[in-house]
Amino acid sequence: MIDTKYFLKGFKSIKGVGSPAIALGASFVAIGALLKNLGFTIQESIFSTFLTYALPGSLVMAESMLIGASLINIFIAVWLVNARLYPMTVALMPLLMHENQPRWKYYLSCHFIAVSSWLIMKDNYENIEKENRIDFWIGIGTATWSVAIFSTVIGYVASDFLNKDILIGLAIINPIYFICMMIGAMKSLQISLSVILGTILGPAFYFLSPEWCILFGGFVAGTIAFVLGEKNDN
Repeated sequence: MIDTKYFLKGFKSIKGVGSPAIALGASFVAIGALLKNLGFTIQESIFSTFLTYALPGSLVMAESMLIGASLINIFIAVWLVNARLYPMTVALMPLLMHENQPRWKYYLSCHFIAVSSWLIMKDNYENIEKENRIDFWIGIGTATWSVAIFSTVIGYVASDFLNKDILIGLAIINPIYFICMMIGAMKSLQISLSVILGTILGPAFYFLSPEWCILFGGFVAGTIAFVLGEKNDN
């Protein structure tokens, strides 16, 4: 069973002015309003966040349904967008794995992988015994997931009072917050190079391929940062 003590400790960890949950909530307010404007019912909007729990994935799903894409195409598109979470999963799971914990907890907790919850866990995992980290993580994930769902409802209900400029502002709060967090994490050569080169190469690749510029820029920047970082360590 899930340890209630550590679950609640994780759930409460989203509190605070600097919590990523604030930026997450603002973005999902925009998502809720957008889904209503696209013709989704409030049940469909809630269900979207309940299952997808990712800002880009929700946007891709909504836009794909709007243009009449097939379910298989929507699935592939959302899957590809959310593939960005795989590196975070690889980095996080070794910190959570413990032989005394059942596997079902790890399968359940995979749904909670998001930049916001990942940042909270990375900031706090050293203060939690390894055996209890998975329960702490499930608490974090449940809290951020709940914030996303609740904010979607708020955005849906308040959509008539949010104009286009407000929606754009709410939607970009999350990316801006994460950029600031990445800048604050520039304490090693690899991280510093990946952030700096990604900032330069993303716009540069736009002139070659607007559709693939972010993927190309991130892949090239990350590869260069990794190779140079490994050489520097050796």
